[in-house]
Amino acid sequence: QVQLVESGGGLVQAGGSLRLSCAASGRTFSTYDLGWFRQAPGEERKFVAGISWSVRSTYYGDSVKGRFTISRDNAKNTVYLQMNSLKPEDTAVYYCAADDFGRGSRRHADYDYWGQGIQVTVSS
Repeated sequence: QVQLVESGGGLVQAGGSLRLSCAASGRTFSTYDLGWFRQAPGEERKFVAGISWSVRSTYYGDSVKGRFTISRDNAKNTVYLQMNSLKPEDTAVYYCAADDFGRGSRRHADYDYWGQGIQVTVSS
C-alpha cells in the first residue's frame, strides 16, 4: 500500500509559478513510478507528467511540455511538480499517483494509488 498527500496548491495569476509536492508513505518510495494528473470541472482526468522509479526517465503531456518539471527526492519520499508560466487553462484539481509496476504510462487506469487531489487556480 502507498499513501499519497499533495500540498502546495492555491491561487496564482497567469504567468506565475507554483510548486506542488506529494509526500508518500507505506511501501519503499524508490520502487514505483510516479505521475501527476489533473482534472478540470466537466472534463476527464488527464496526464500531466511522470517520472520513473530510477529518476532516469521523465515524460510530459503536450500541453505542459517546456513549462512544467517533475522531479523526485527518493531520500525524502517526495515528488514535485514545478509549474511555470501558468495559464488559466491549467486550472484544475491536481492528483499525485503511483504506479506499482513501473510501466511509464500516461493512462490513469495504470496507476494504482492516488492522492486526494489539490486545487490549482490560475486567474487571468
